[in-house]
Amino acid sequence: MVQLNEDLIAQLDKRAARTGVSRSQLIREAIEAFLAADRTAEIDRQIVEGYSRMPQGGEFDDDEWGDVGELLTVLTADQQRQLNREERAAGFEPW
Repeated sequence: MVQLNEDLIAQLDKRAARTGVSRSQLIREAIEAFLAADRTAEIDRQIVEGYSRMPQGGEFDDDEWGDVGELLTVLTADQQRQLNREERAAGFEPW
């Protein structure tokens, strides 16, 4: 049970009538959108944190053989897509 003031109820009813859904459905959709945005914001925050801890370029682009950063710089987008297809065909999981 959620308590709403009269103004919010009136706004919800107006929107529900305009979109052709029930007030309950509209509230469910609003909550789902709010929670999805929250999840997206958390993922974005984690990505920024990861790149802050390990910036791209220099030593962080090297793998144990020291050539991944240089290789990716040289590869074109088409070559990278082809390599991805070949790795999938060979049974490797996408990273």
